[in-house]
Amino acid sequence: MNAPPRSPSIPCRATSRRAFLRRSGLAAAALAAPGVIPGSVLGRGGALPPSERIAMGFIGLGGQGSGHLLGGAWTYVPGGYVARDDVQVLAVCDVRQERRESAQQRCNRMYAQKLGQAGYHGVQAYNDFRDVLARPDIDAVLIAVPYHWAAPMAIMAARAGKDVYCEKPVAITTRESRVLVETCRRFGRIYQAGTQQRSEYGGKFRLACELVRNGRIGQLKEVYAYRQPGALAPSAWTSDRTVPVPAGFDWDLWLGPLPWRPFGGEAGHTLSGLFVGDVNWSPHHYDIVQWTVDADPRSPIQVTYEGRGGNPDHAVIHYRYANGVVVHSTGYPGEPVGPDGGACFVGTEGRIAVDRANLVSYPSRILREPLRPDDRRVYRATSHSGNFLECVRSRRPTICNPETAAYTINAILIGGIALALQRGLTWDPVRGEFAGDDTANRLRSYAARAPWRI
Repeated sequence: MNAPPRSPSIPCRATSRRAFLRRSGLAAAALAAPGVIPGSVLGRGGALPPSERIAMGFIGLGGQGSGHLLGGAWTYVPGGYVARDDVQVLAVCDVRQERRESAQQRCNRMYAQKLGQAGYHGVQAYNDFRDVLARPDIDAVLIAVPYHWAAPMAIMAARAGKDVYCEKPVAITTRESRVLVETCRRFGRIYQAGTQQRSEYGGKFRLACELVRNGRIGQLKEVYAYRQPGALAPSAWTSDRTVPVPAGFDWDLWLGPLPWRPFGGEAGHTLSGLFVGDVNWSPHHYDIVQWTVDADPRSPIQVTYEGRGGNPDHAVIHYRYANGVVVHSTGYPGEPVGPDGGACFVGTEGRIAVDRANLVSYPSRILREPLRPDDRRVYRATSHSGNFLECVRSRRPTICNPETAAYTINAILIGGIALALQRGLTWDPVRGEFAGDDTANRLRSYAARAPWRI
């Protein structure tokens, strides 16, 4: 990723770990109560000393990002990361002024109460994420940004020496996912994709995976994934609608690598019409499907397109893996499935269905028979955020490492390209391309706007 040059006339706002801790910890404590240093600052009473806490920055403070930071739906961390004793939040960042200032104020108030330091100001707010990545005292970043920014920011963070927790879809092109894997390997970075179903929901998805892998439904033959795949739809980038950019909103930085277009009042996860299919919820479910199918990730995947009335939104994509398992994607608008999506695994001797609320089997005895001590087990984590932080310390791969995340998103993207082209494809994961298909291969990437090119 070629980042734009930073002007040498711009003062560096980064501080060393020692300077930060001295200013925001001991010094502030002394000002609050002369001669008295709170035990929590020194690591007494079971609290971790500052040197043992993971210093973090949070980039993107919408619903998901602020939920991770401060606690909220789908984030699975009571009180958010800022409430954890093993984390020190140093920076918050968003292109919307009101979001970053609100997050900064809330974090500083919380630390002021927690540490007994009136006027605590150790959490800094930034508009430009590059200022966060430039800080040498930040160990890791959590990225929860519009879809088109996920991979570029994660790649730049890894190159800056930061460990990364990145919300899905983690990449919007197969080229991005490949560069993400290569970058994390080259720079030795820990990476966790935000596909929390592997770790959360009482272990339902992990148990379903282990039961299928251990032959409880016989030989796995088919899987029904109740979400459509999705892919980029570059033809939807143009717009004739223009409204004034809200005050305090850096629209140019929000667009980033996307081609320029006027602000039209749309700036949530992404621009309306930018994708065909589903890149929002599908990563959660295809992650579990591929975890359970357990195919050789180096083997080609055959993708076929089944049209229904000529409407791509109602089409079904079929994936045939090298081990003979066929995955059928459904979940188009109007499909009578639950809001949580999920998947159904069909074998020669039974089936198992799982979503966030339910785990059922036929015959029912499959779930009544516990796993045996000699059965195969998969990577176990009971907290997705906790797993990330543990791996930052141990340098062990996370439960949803970059190779796993790329394998999942690539399945979604190649299915989405089949939706867009309305025909079948053959994907070669080793070469990262479609076999003998120039048209499909042109959709593996897009022409990013300078200076944000990978």
